[in-house]
Amino acid sequence: MTDHISCSGCGVAIQTEDERKPGYAPKSALNREVVVCKRCFRLTHYNEVPDIKPQDEDFIRLLNRIGETEALIVYLVDIFDFNGSWVSGLQRLAGNNPVLLVGNKVDVLPKSTNPDKLKRWMSHMARDYGLKPLDIHLISAEKGTGIEELAMAIDHYRAGGDVYVVGCTNVGKSTFINQLIRRFGGDSRYQPTTSPFPGTTLDFIRLPLDDGRSLYDTPGVINDHQIAHFVTYDELKKILPKKEIKPKVYQLNENQTLFIGGLARIDYRGPGRRSLVCYVSNALYIHRTKLEKADALYEEQAGKLLTPPFSEERIPKLVRHDFSLKDDHSDLVISGLGWVSVKGQGARVSAYAPAGVQVLRRPSIIG
Repeated sequence: MTDHISCSGCGVAIQTEDERKPGYAPKSALNREVVVCKRCFRLTHYNEVPDIKPQDEDFIRLLNRIGETEALIVYLVDIFDFNGSWVSGLQRLAGNNPVLLVGNKVDVLPKSTNPDKLKRWMSHMARDYGLKPLDIHLISAEKGTGIEELAMAIDHYRAGGDVYVVGCTNVGKSTFINQLIRRFGGDSRYQPTTSPFPGTTLDFIRLPLDDGRSLYDTPGVINDHQIAHFVTYDELKKILPKKEIKPKVYQLNENQTLFIGGLARIDYRGPGRRSLVCYVSNALYIHRTKLEKADALYEEQAGKLLTPPFSEERIPKLVRHDFSLKDDHSDLVISGLGWVSVKGQGARVSAYAPAGVQVLRRPSIIG
């Protein structure tokens, strides 16, 4: 283990002994002014899937240190996967520190989305999860939307103290911090590594602020129920929306089925005819069929007509979740894949997703 050298990309301590462990870099890399580990180098230059898997318990142990400090917590959630990207027990991890709640990836929502209504919805959901944020902001770290307003809010609320940026994997923490570096000054050579793979950041990455305090990028908590943990890199690229989602509206009769690629299935059982609106990546193919034909269709066409998955050898077992919807407008969420909005009270719906992927009902995010 080398002394006092950390990877500028993921924050882990640099070591030169074992390529199979986090932080490995060849000894020749130690002569550089900015040192990155082999894992970050391969991620950045080759989009290579890392063979070193982070351990969630290690991340939780790191994040517990935040509650022992006095600092502002900037808590990023993925607005496309709000529930799936929520960190369970965040208030405990934050301790008595104030929390600024930030919804990232707002650029993928339909442009007709009302931002004030969306903030009220986020506030309601946060309270249900036991969190009372001092303020809520909407941004796109990828596009730079809302960054300047958020930066001013952070400077105001931190009151001269440190800042910790927290969230689960793939919510865009490192991309957000890189935006701050580019827009407001800072050494661009020390930008955190970004990638679509869960668990890119392995330890705290410290970025000094002008007044002697620090902003810290933190490791993402791994939520194993997100679909990103069940697919390949090529499949993930098709699942994650890159631009504004175009809602797809279906008028379904009783006992009709929608397949969302080969990774999800929605059975509308009744009563009557009603609208189902799919909010998923525009690249995902949606197929409608009769409920009585759905099982045979999946068996024959998963990995062919119904993709992703792209390989018949990787066809997942879909698990059924039944819902009786009492609200006039509800969402059925499949964590990381998107959601289906169901209009009208009393609907009976079954949602299918790969075993282990979170499926839940919530008040509609877009009313």
